[in-house]
Amino acid sequence: MRENLAALCARLDGERILILSLPAGTPVEDTIKELIPLLSAGDTIVDGGNSYYRDSMRRALALSQQGLRYIDAGISGGIHGREHGFCLMLGGTPKSIEIFAPVAKALAPHPENGWLHCGPSGAGHYAKMVHNGIEYGMMQALAEGFALLAARKELDIDPARLAETWRHGSVVRSWLLDLCAGILKDNESLSGIAPVVADSGEGRWTALESIELGVPAPVITMALMSRFSSQGRSDYARRLLAMMRAKFGGHPIQKG
Repeated sequence: MRENLAALCARLDGERILILSLPAGTPVEDTIKELIPLLSAGDTIVDGGNSYYRDSMRRALALSQQGLRYIDAGISGGIHGREHGFCLMLGGTPKSIEIFAPVAKALAPHPENGWLHCGPSGAGHYAKMVHNGIEYGMMQALAEGFALLAARKELDIDPARLAETWRHGSVVRSWLLDLCAGILKDNESLSGIAPVVADSGEGRWTALESIELGVPAPVITMALMSRFSSQGRSDYARRLLAMMRAKFGGHPIQKG
């Protein structure tokens, strides 16, 4: 990896901007350590992954002491961003953002919209963390709503057609609803899909932040807990609940 990074840095002239798109944690940390001896004062490292904002604050301070600039870039848009542009939430010094601005304008949906200097180092990844927490809650609400629609079978509501109808003029219209409409149109019963939802970390950090600040975030927290439950992490508790019910009330239990 060192040879590849060295070759890349050698090909770039002037004050260089290097954008990292790596999983949070060790991959980012190790790559930055590899880059430091290859860079010169004035170069900029942009962390475009979903790093924890406190790590970004620490990295920015350490790099600034070596004359290097650091931008924490929260990036939203998913795989569709390649075609439609990405939403960028940037943290860093005004000078570092000024240098990176031409790149941000090229990546955003429009040069003047869809990217923001959110504040000092850490602000970009903090904004992205909260963004993803909100995303958890919105996804959970849509999923629960369509589950209710599908469960009341005697009313013969077509969830796919209703989702498509809601896309036009309803208060809940959104890109996530657009995705739901397409999913339900293709596979209304959702057959062949395991009911397991992963969590990538930002929801956990958002919930912890709400506790630390004393700011209630029950929707985001419950959406996170639902994901944990889907991963089987509530199975032990549910088994114990079934046994308690059997012991105090003589209720039958199902064998797994």
